[in-house]
Amino acid sequence: MAGKKELVLVLDFGGQYKELIASNIRGQKVYTEIHPGHLSAKKIKEMNPIGIVFTGGPKSVYKDGSPLADPAVFQLGIPILGICYGMQMMCHLLGGKVQPAAKGGEYGKTKTVLDESCPLFHGMGDTITTLMSHLDEVTATPEGFRVAAHTKGCKIAAVYDKKRKFYGVQFHPEVKHTQLGDKLLHHFLYEVCRAKGDYDIGEYIEEASVQLRERVGDNQVLLALSGGVDSSVCAALIERALPGKLTAVFVDHGLMRKNEGDEIEGIFRKRQMNFIRVNAGERFLGLLSGVTDPEQKRKIIGGEFIRVFEEESRKLGAIPFLAQGTIYPDVIESGGSAAATIKSHHNVGGLPENIGFDGVVEPLRGLFKDEVRALGRQLGLPDFLVNRQPFPGPGLAVRILGEITEEKLEVLRNADAIVREEIDKLKNRPDQYFAVLPGIRTVGVVGDERAYDYVIGVRAVCTTDFMTAEYAAIPHRILGKISARISNEVKGAGRVVYDISGKPPATVEWE
Repeated sequence: MAGKKELVLVLDFGGQYKELIASNIRGQKVYTEIHPGHLSAKKIKEMNPIGIVFTGGPKSVYKDGSPLADPAVFQLGIPILGICYGMQMMCHLLGGKVQPAAKGGEYGKTKTVLDESCPLFHGMGDTITTLMSHLDEVTATPEGFRVAAHTKGCKIAAVYDKKRKFYGVQFHPEVKHTQLGDKLLHHFLYEVCRAKGDYDIGEYIEEASVQLRERVGDNQVLLALSGGVDSSVCAALIERALPGKLTAVFVDHGLMRKNEGDEIEGIFRKRQMNFIRVNAGERFLGLLSGVTDPEQKRKIIGGEFIRVFEEESRKLGAIPFLAQGTIYPDVIESGGSAAATIKSHHNVGGLPENIGFDGVVEPLRGLFKDEVRALGRQLGLPDFLVNRQPFPGPGLAVRILGEITEEKLEVLRNADAIVREEIDKLKNRPDQYFAVLPGIRTVGVVGDERAYDYVIGVRAVCTTDFMTAEYAAIPHRILGKISARISNEVKGAGRVVYDISGKPPATVEWE
């Protein structure tokens, strides 16, 4: 839905942070899209971008089969910023030299010395901390390039050719671990690309509404409502565009947090739509009996979600259009990437198109998560739903390690409610916090008797992007209160531990 807005292309070479780059650019009021790195120069010229960003990637540019940009892109006169692998590839294609790093590469936060005369670094000072993650390095720059930054272990940490408007940084400005990374990208957008900043999410509601009315007409629409941010905002947007024409089916798989199903029903039952709640907890629990592998849990829950939804849709008769809360990161992931797969996507709402519908509508398809939240607020959804912490589609099934039982679900629901209630009291709250049931028991004492109860893990992280995260330094008095309340109030829980792992090396979720 860019219209005639200015466009910056993000060309992906397998970078795990590509979405952060694009989201950051949109956050600075410049429209951007992510496309494969091999996009032809001819196609790029037709798209008429004001700038191009090359992402990072896991390969080595000097090895056969590594992804490369069309060399003709450098003849288009378009400003280019290469990040990590993107910088190495640009230097490699323009006649520079890239080799394995002499000291084995750099990883983590690194002191980086800047040359402020480079337009990217204006006003940023002589030194910043950056996030490095590379095994290779540029050892010789192409003709016309100058070195703009260095570290103790990397002599060429940034390069630029001001005349041709080509820039490269070995570090990752898109992640929060890099100081002033937003400012660096702002300089590229506004000083190098001369962007006007004409992208405004506020225009999206009317644009999407017009498109929905044109596509659907007087027909009805069916939506699988999970209660997550994406499907909830999708429901609210369709309701606004097509009042009275939406049927939202909420499949309650019995793996939600405490009282969550009732809260979701309370919100949507009042709106101008046909809201249907399907209580299928026993059905899902039966299928999960004896299953311990987390990937198998996800597949069972995702597959059964589709079957329950299909059954319910057949009861409703012919509804021509299926709506889904697909957002831009889902589109990017489904399109394939050179990035490594860490685990299956949490969403279970990805329904197949061949289940009897004439068409599929996905009104959030072009938005990132922060844009979806902003849209939800404009559509009048309550803050607790719009700002809902990330919650896996399989629900508590992947926060219980090992087999899922009703007993474990009850213990975890009650413990998780306490964790969230107590951390909610903090003035500066972490970005995500929840309880985990690792599935192990430990010896304890209740009264004067020996007990053998479950361990509860508490997880709280601080992050801006959920690609990287640091554990939250929760005050000990809060942790102590959480522990005391869980031990005293939750039957079956006898010990509480706090997870102090960062991401990486851990993930935010335990499974």
